[in-house]
Amino acid sequence: MLVSGGNHSDHRGTLSFVNEFNFLNVKRFYTITHHDLSVIRAWQGHQHEVKHFFVTTGTFLIGWVKLDDWQNPSTGLNVERQILRASEPAVLTINGGNANGFKALEKGSTLMVFSSMDLEASSSDTYRFAEHTWKL
Repeated sequence: MLVSGGNHSDHRGTLSFVNEFNFLNVKRFYTITHHDLSVIRAWQGHQHEVKHFFVTTGTFLIGWVKLDDWQNPSTGLNVERQILRASEPAVLTINGGNANGFKALEKGSTLMVFSSMDLEASSSDTYRFAEHTWKL
């Protein structure tokens, strides 16, 4: 689910916003900065944890796939993709039941990730798959 925001500029600067995003179930957040455009962070899945993605600088390609088996998922599953840009504020929500991966499309891009679980709970709900399991 994508929640779009906007920008407002005047002589004081630019304000970026996503007013319709609700932080109700967010337990923690972190940022990831990619300096190398060849780096792909993929694939990490969660059965229950919900992740919300927001780009603060640059541009990211984010992909996600609904898993059919948590131990041995099919490699032919459909990958959904979304490009998020800091210049077009939006929050992308990926619900539990999916694996996700992402890569920066501009040097120095920074991605902010909001999670529905604290670190301990998230650790027991994390499944990792090889980078090339699905094509980002």
